[in-house]
Amino acid sequence: MQYVTLNDGNRMPQLGFGVFQILDQEQAKQAVSDAIQVGYRLFDTAAVYMNEAAVGKVIRESGIDRSEFFVTSKFWVDHFSYEKAKQGIDESLNKLGLDYIDLYLLHHNHMVTLLVLGEHSKKPNKQEKLNQLVFLISILIN
Repeated sequence: MQYVTLNDGNRMPQLGFGVFQILDQEQAKQAVSDAIQVGYRLFDTAAVYMNEAAVGKVIRESGIDRSEFFVTSKFWVDHFSYEKAKQGIDESLNKLGLDYIDLYLLHHNHMVTLLVLGEHSKKPNKQEKLNQLVFLISILIN
């Protein structure tokens, strides 16, 4: 597996396995298990996929140290506030049964622009976009 080194020093596999549209929990578990067996270590899920629990269960039971995996999940746009984002992270962590998520993203970020436009009645400038990004990163590291 090839990796990229992120700015914070963490390594992320260049190839990942996504579980979008695998609603059946048993099928999701089997797909993740099969992916682990062939060498995948990056898994991409989301709250809206409704399979975080299956992904986490297989990772926990794989016999491979958690630090070998890179788990990405996403919260839905309706959680786009500080308190709701924290709640979304907690819900994802609980469903995954993991101590941490490597990358947590806002799902359908194109909708954020609509929210910002609605709140501010103007297109966000670069500084406002940067502030939003810093806000999301601060949630992850605190």
